[in-house]
Amino acid sequence: MKLVVNGEAVNFDAPLNLYDVLEQQGVVEMLIAVARNGEFVPKGEYKLTDLIDGDEIEIVSPQQGG
Repeated sequence: MKLVVNGEAVNFDAPLNLYDVLEQQGVVEMLIAVARNGEFVPKGEYKLTDLIDGDEIEIVSPQQGG
């Protein structure tokens, strides 16, 4: 299965859910916000969000600034 994660094409073994991708990316325990195909996904729905070939995942973390 090919997904686009933060603008980069990445191959994964199917089937998988959003939590699986975040775990493989090493960010599951970090303070992040995640969107699937442009739609925000609440943290409580990561394991319930099944992914399909071609999905676009954006993972962002808060930035400190001023």
